[in-house]
Amino acid sequence: MLGIIGAMAQEVRQLKEAMEQPRIETVAGMEFYRGTIGGKETVVVQSGIGKVSAGICAQILVDRFGVGGIINTGIAGSLKAEINIGDLVMSTDALQHDVDAVNFGYEPGQIPQLPVKAFPTDDRLRKLAMELCARVNPDIRAHEGRVLTGDQFISDKAKKQWLTSTFGGACTEMEGAAIAQAAYLNQVPVLIIRAISDKADDSASMDYGAFEELAILHSVRLTRALIEAWE
Repeated sequence: MLGIIGAMAQEVRQLKEAMEQPRIETVAGMEFYRGTIGGKETVVVQSGIGKVSAGICAQILVDRFGVGGIINTGIAGSLKAEINIGDLVMSTDALQHDVDAVNFGYEPGQIPQLPVKAFPTDDRLRKLAMELCARVNPDIRAHEGRVLTGDQFISDKAKKQWLTSTFGGACTEMEGAAIAQAAYLNQVPVLIIRAISDKADDSASMDYGAFEELAILHSVRLTRALIEAWE
C-alpha cells in the first residue's frame, strides 16, 4: 500500500475525489483518507507546509498505516535552466539546504551524526514514474535530479545561484527531504514528484500563482498512474 503526501489541499484534492469508499482518520491534526484508487488500497493525506509537518506525516503513515512506500507529490521551483515551468522532476535524492553545522565540521546540508547528507530515494519508483510520465503527460518533459528542501520559499536570484552551486539541485521546495529522511530511517521506499510552478528567482512570486494549477494537474495525473501500477 502506498501513502501519498501533499502539503496543500489542492495537491491532494483530486486524489481524494478519485478514492472509493474512503475512511477518514484524523491524527496530529491531519486527515488521512484510506480507500482504493484504481483498485489499489491507498492512503492520501495533506501534511501541511514545512519540514516538521511533513516528517511527522511520513512517520504516521509508517506507524499507523503500515505503508510499503511513500510518494510525496507537489510543486517546486526550478533550479536549472532546462527545467521549465510545467515540467516534472523525479527525485534521485533529497537534502535539507537550510541545515548548517559547518562549525562542527559537517558539510552544508548535512545533519549531524547521520551517515548521509542527501537521503536516497527509490530507484524502482523513479524509473517507473519516468516510464509512466511519458504516457500520461506526453506534452511535458520529465527530469531526474536532486530535490532541495528548506523552510523557505526561494524567490531570490542570488539564493538560487547559491543553492545550485552548493548542492547541485534540480528544484527547491519545503517538504521532500524531511519525508525522505523519515523514509530512510524507517527503510521505506520513497519518491518525491515535483511539478515546476516557478523558476525560484525574482519572478517566482509572479509565476507561482499563474502556473500552480497546471503544475498540480501534471503531478496528480502521474501520481494516480503510479498508484495503479504499484505492486
